[in-house]
Amino acid sequence: MINIHEVIETNKMIEKENFDVRTITMGINLMDCADSRLDVLCQNIYNKITTLAHNLVSTGEEISKEYGVPIVNKRIAITPIALVGGAACHTPEDYVKIAHTLDRAAKETGVNFLGGYSAIVSKGMSHSDELLMRSIPQALAETELICSSVNIGSTKTGINMDAVRLMGDIIKETAERTGDRMSIGCAKLVVLCNAPDDNPFMAGAFHGVSETDAVVSVGVSGPGVVKYALESVRGESFEVLCETIKRTAFKITRVGQLVAKEASKRLGVPFGIIDLSLAPTPAIGDSVADILHEIGVEHAGAPGTTAALALLNDQVKKGGIMASSYVGGLSGAFIPVSEDQGMIDAVEAGALTLEKLEAMTCVCSVGLDMIAIPGSTPATTISGIIADEAAIGMVNQKTTAVRIIPAIGKEVGERVDFGGLLGYGPVMAVNTFSCEAFVNRGGRIPAPIHSFKN
Repeated sequence: MINIHEVIETNKMIEKENFDVRTITMGINLMDCADSRLDVLCQNIYNKITTLAHNLVSTGEEISKEYGVPIVNKRIAITPIALVGGAACHTPEDYVKIAHTLDRAAKETGVNFLGGYSAIVSKGMSHSDELLMRSIPQALAETELICSSVNIGSTKTGINMDAVRLMGDIIKETAERTGDRMSIGCAKLVVLCNAPDDNPFMAGAFHGVSETDAVVSVGVSGPGVVKYALESVRGESFEVLCETIKRTAFKITRVGQLVAKEASKRLGVPFGIIDLSLAPTPAIGDSVADILHEIGVEHAGAPGTTAALALLNDQVKKGGIMASSYVGGLSGAFIPVSEDQGMIDAVEAGALTLEKLEAMTCVCSVGLDMIAIPGSTPATTISGIIADEAAIGMVNQKTTAVRIIPAIGKEVGERVDFGGLLGYGPVMAVNTFSCEAFVNRGGRIPAPIHSFKN
């Protein structure tokens, strides 16, 4: 049984080691809001979100106060809007109207982000999917709290290269529309392969069709806690190292479980999952890269980094899964560049390149996350990067993603600063050789042979 003593044990982690619960995310099913009249649809959406989530922020703050556990973000994930808006939306501008409604609802409830302005097009794009995708640049430019995602592939279906090609253009246009704000629109847009239905982390969160009507999920954090624990076992064997990470992940996840159960009870909404991810922040000492350094590599990106990250990811899962009955989402170690001070330092030191990050994503969660690249990068090159990451996810049966920011007016070595949780980061070099002929072929890359398991 979970009890308050387990939380008391974490006081040191909270005070000295940057431990926090990154997010409480309420998933909301909007399928019953569907209507062929756009105004009615928007009103239905607004009413449902504001009714179900009106206590979400206050409940999170109460739990945080009572148990002394910082809960950084309160978020909402909704049914992918391309599914909900199909009957009412006939132009991209119609979808933008829904985006404004969602933004209003998010502000009314007081949440930090709302995710689910999304389309699932891993095998093909419906007319509704395409309209939503083409609306993304305008929607993200004109809203503050909306996050968008598009799932373009899966192990079961292969990779929809038509969607990949289109998303290269969409990312570039989103960057241009928010060019006066460091292209921040792209920081709220992610392209996924094998997207889970229950992810509480932005920007890829949505409430999948396999989920119940409403659900509460929790994403934990705590790279600083793991780093601190590893400082006490410097020079020890891998066996001792792994055991230390496992024990620490268990403690972190146990607190998340407590928060999730309590939030579920108070909101009257079923508990969904705990996401075991180690999610860094721009704060000094709260870095996944620093854990890799503690394991033994001079900088993230040095030889041995991929092996160290694989070890870390596996031990976090082994420790965390014992602490919660329901584990899901992305669950692993996030490596976003701009949100992790150690990753920023590694890029600036010349230790970490885009290609090395790609290798690292073979063994951990998510993918190329919060990477700033030159604003002059062609859309086809961005599509090629998406295709590479999607291929890693498809073949390895894991979730991969690309959240990349072509920073308009910026070149390699310059900085972009998004502020807050999104942090700042150096503009990274991109391979300048063309893949235009590849991404323009069109059609679908078939699913790998091991996907055929019927």
